[in-house]
Amino acid sequence: MDIEKVNSMDFGEFVDVFGNVIERCPLIAAAVWSQRPFSDVEDLEKHFFAFIDALPQSGQEGILRCHPDLAGRELQRGTLTAESQREQSGAGLTSLGADERLQLAELNAQYRARFGFPFVLAARLSGRAAVPRELARRLHCPPAQELRTALGEVKKIGRLRLADLFGADPARL
Repeated sequence: MDIEKVNSMDFGEFVDVFGNVIERCPLIAAAVWSQRPFSDVEDLEKHFFAFIDALPQSGQEGILRCHPDLAGRELQRGTLTAESQREQSGAGLTSLGADERLQLAELNAQYRARFGFPFVLAARLSGRAAVPRELARRLHCPPAQELRTALGEVKKIGRLRLADLFGADPARL
């Protein structure tokens, strides 16, 4: 796909293609569509991220709540989005043993209770052993800092998903 194709997409096609760049937030893609034309992939990415940054804290937390727990119930039930399934699988989270799943479930519950949204991590950039370590570390962060960190992870995920859609190297975005 190239940027000319993106700029020529009608509303429905754009939302179909880009609706899960930010997990389960097709309304963001709908809002970004109105910002066409985009000069390049980086410009498209900038519009997605500017939308997130412009939201009030409650809206930003809402975006975080759209994310599934890592190695959580949705993975076990097979109800993850295709993108999340690939990302969690790539991080080795689909092949955890019972003890590892239990440890992550407990950490996820503690995190959610503390911050009010699920732990978000760009799983593709982390190994299976790093996930519980990072979750445990971030449990001790101040809430405002953790909100910023979690939104940064949402943006990393978005960048990776855009790179996938464009067949690009995410480091070049």
